[in-house]
Amino acid sequence: MKRSKTAALLLMSAAPLLLTACDSESPAREGLYTSVEACVAQTNDSYTCQQAYAKAEQQAATTAPRFANREECEASYGKEKCAERSDGAQHSFFGPLMTGFFLSQMLSRNGAPMNGFNSGPAFRDSSGSWQRPAAGGATGSVYRGSSRTAMVPISATPNRAVTTSRSGFGTSGHSRGFGG
Repeated sequence: MKRSKTAALLLMSAAPLLLTACDSESPAREGLYTSVEACVAQTNDSYTCQQAYAKAEQQAATTAPRFANREECEASYGKEKCAERSDGAQHSFFGPLMTGFFLSQMLSRNGAPMNGFNSGPAFRDSSGSWQRPAAGGATGSVYRGSSRTAMVPISATPNRAVTTSRSGFGTSGHSRGFGG
């Protein structure tokens, strides 16, 4: 009987450590911004905002949807929100202008920004909804007139205070207690 009580106590004392280990990733702070100035106003980090915008602009050149003509692009993204571009191999196409960018920054356990961030372009379609390119999703060819990159809808509100997201059991795991 004494061994089973000791074993039960050991298992109960190890449970919180096991649940804490499930939340091994650092939280991330993510925001949608329409300009570098709006990003700086929210984050107070001019350097990171400028770098994130530049990185998103580079990604937009390769991941933005591609259309065979201006009319198709403007039907999806609005009048005068598309530009003619070239892929460098003497092929021209039309694509939407980048209207915003995402900034996702990893935070340390105490909530301070860590070095490194992710960013990506955001586009606003003709209905006013925000979208961003899906990870690696080619859907068609520019020469047949269809969009080349799959787009994912965004529910974030631009130029608002950034949100923090955590993974693992985190918030649900710590709310459970033992006993009554």
